[in-house]
Amino acid sequence: MTRTSPGQYVRQVRQEIAKVTWPSRKEASISTAMVFIMVALAATFFLFVDFLLAEGVQLLFGLGV
Repeated sequence: MTRTSPGQYVRQVRQEIAKVTWPSRKEASISTAMVFIMVALAATFFLFVDFLLAEGVQLLFGLGV
């Protein structure tokens, strides 16, 4: 395997970065909003499931108040 010089490495990195298709500001903001919405939905779902499981354990074993 041949070693590349630091200058050649930097040129190769710049060539690869030029090939990247970056999202527009609108696409990035929509994706960010969708991530926040999905996180909120997942958190709500797991809060509900946790509550149901806690109630079930309390009912089954008579633990807690």
